[in-house]
Amino acid sequence: MGTFDPVHQHLPRRPLWLCRVCTAAWPCPTAQMLLRTQYEGNRVALSVYMSGQLFDATADLTKLYPNSASSPGALFDRFLAWTARRT
Repeated sequence: MGTFDPVHQHLPRRPLWLCRVCTAAWPCPTAQMLLRTQYEGNRVALSVYMSGQLFDATADLTKLYPNSASSPGALFDRFLAWTARRT
């Protein structure tokens, strides 16, 4: 049986969209680093994946917080803007 490695568990806790490990807004910095590594050389695929996550998060967060959901711009920055930045 393998050992538990919390670094690889930085996944979203839905419907809150917080990191399961560090409880930061997902994708947390560690999740971003892991996703960049996973999609290395294919930023288009990473952007497509994160667009789907943005779509799901928008639906979940709007249901949870109908009067105070994050602005579209803030959600774009959180889920997609970082995918275009070179590291």
